[in-house]
Amino acid sequence: MTPLCILVSAAARERHGAAIAQALDGRPHALVTPGDSAALSAQIAFVSRDVTGLSTKHEIHPETQRFYDAMAAARDLKWVQVHSAGADRAIYAQLQAKGVMLTTSAGSNAEVVAQTAVAGLLALGRRFPELIAAQRRGEWSPLIHRPLPPDIHGQTATIVGWGEIGQAIGRILQAVGLHIQVVRSSNAPTAQGLASWAYEDIGQVLPRSDWLVLACPLTSRTQQLIDAAALRALPPGAGVINVARGDVLDEAALIAALESGHLAGAYLDVFAHEPLAAGSPLWAMPQVLATPHSAGFSAGNAERVVKIFLANLRRYAQGQTLAQLGRAA
Repeated sequence: MTPLCILVSAAARERHGAAIAQALDGRPHALVTPGDSAALSAQIAFVSRDVTGLSTKHEIHPETQRFYDAMAAARDLKWVQVHSAGADRAIYAQLQAKGVMLTTSAGSNAEVVAQTAVAGLLALGRRFPELIAAQRRGEWSPLIHRPLPPDIHGQTATIVGWGEIGQAIGRILQAVGLHIQVVRSSNAPTAQGLASWAYEDIGQVLPRSDWLVLACPLTSRTQQLIDAAALRALPPGAGVINVARGDVLDEAALIAALESGHLAGAYLDVFAHEPLAAGSPLWAMPQVLATPHSAGFSAGNAERVVKIFLANLRRYAQGQTLAQLGRAA
């Protein structure tokens, strides 16, 4: 039987070598890293979280680039498993263009991302940024001294994207008492019985959206889906939550809508360029919560990703179809 050559990070080889051997059930294999000459013969690559590190798709650190270069140079590469839900980095497009199969870990952090998105929405809706700023100043500043925030219960949230993350956000928001509208790839009713609109028809639901929650994949259909016109279509005082991709949203138009007061606030975990430039107005806007693409980070994620890889590795070794979990809709 032909040995399998698997490209992994040094950390993954140390931590998961025994589990990989068990998944292969005795099949001969070799775990190689980018520094090994045998990496040129890799048939499989596992892009674990430590490979990406602090790199973004816009700014790639040397160690990450080293792994990417090893994948690009591997003559026999057939399959790559990535730790992330998205696969919109340039290296993945290059590999797919060469016929390499790509599977993601979509769904592995869906609950974590959903919890973070909802936390951002509730924090904005309850004016936590304003209250925290007063706390930092040592100032007793009850909300009663100014127009009170509207009740969150009974508001309407439009969720764009109905994959694992979008569905989890919808479930939690319904429990809080919000009405849900769904925008996704299809206008067919959801399995939960919710009406939905296709991406191209989003303009029909924006005027009755207190919250616009972006949780969709970045595709040709969602690139800059939320432009200046879409933001103007939202009712005054609406809020925007983005845990999708920065390029789904026109960032300059969002800043303008926030500065004008048309939008009441935004929680943003993703940006047009990452890291977010130090000079971006978003950093200092009191009605904005900005986090460094961290909505999906949680201690249990790494184990879930490894389980996905090992399950797919068993299938690969047995010639079975690989699972692509949690595809966004």
